[in-house]
Amino acid sequence: MKKLFTLKSLFTAVAITVSSLSFAGVDTQTDSNDVILAGHDAVAYFTQNKPVVGKAQYTAVHNDAIYRFSSEANRDAFNSNPEKYAPAYGGFCAFGATFGKKFDIDGKAFEIVDGKLYVNKNPEVYKAWKKDIPKHLIEANEQWPSIEFTPGNEL
Repeated sequence: MKKLFTLKSLFTAVAITVSSLSFAGVDTQTDSNDVILAGHDAVAYFTQNKPVVGKAQYTAVHNDAIYRFSSEANRDAFNSNPEKYAPAYGGFCAFGATFGKKFDIDGKAFEIVDGKLYVNKNPEVYKAWKKDIPKHLIEANEQWPSIEFTPGNEL
């Protein structure tokens, strides 16, 4: 009995240690809890055309980032096709990517272009980005491969 308790304790300690080493990579913009999109529901951007804060009870993990959803249905929709709903540029600011930079976002400034979600730092930055979306997408797409796996503080 004592050996079983010791074995369970050891297993628990190892599991906690391994899980604490799991974190989103530099290719996704997440908070300190690995939550992406500032906690907003990725599916709601498409279905409600507005930012909707997700709930901790409805989550999914994609590319090591934790997504929160406002409903079970939205979580299930995301899980059935995460690439459809995941933001471009790992959830970093789309306008920042045009300059080869990675900026955090507030989750409130977004645009869906050709079925892809693009988020920006905040509404003011979004206004500048929106002035010429096609040009900015070309610029960001050219920059992203060279910055994707570089930490933002090194850019």
